Amino acid sequence: MSRVLGRWGEAQVAAYLQQRGWRIAAAGWSCRFGELDLVAENGEFLAFIEVKLRKNAKFAQAREFVTASKQRKLRAAAECYLIKYPTKLQPRFDVAEVYAPQGTDTHKPLIQLVENAF
Repeated sequence: MSRVLGRWGEAQVAAYLQQRGWRIAAAGWSCRFGELDLVAENGEFLAFIEVKLRKNAKFAQAREFVTASKQRKLRAAAECYLIKYPTKLQPRFDVAEVYAPQGTDTHKPLIQLVENAF
């Protein structure tokens, strides 16, 4: 997946979350352990959100591409984030599935947020 398409998907999820009252704390945040696509808060949770964009779910659901190895990297990056930006909010890991059949030309991509994904 191209970086442009990935960033587009992340922007779609950020807008989706903001419409639901979430504040985006960071996008594309990285440290030596990896990158966090989105970090968002809603007053109760600080969600580390991995965005997975696919044209469709024919082969597999987008969330299935967040492997155990990827989860370890996300946990390490989240720990790094929390050291730099301590919070009293409850942290959790979500996966945002974005289905965009026409790529960036998709007018209304289907977004599904899987809370507490791992």
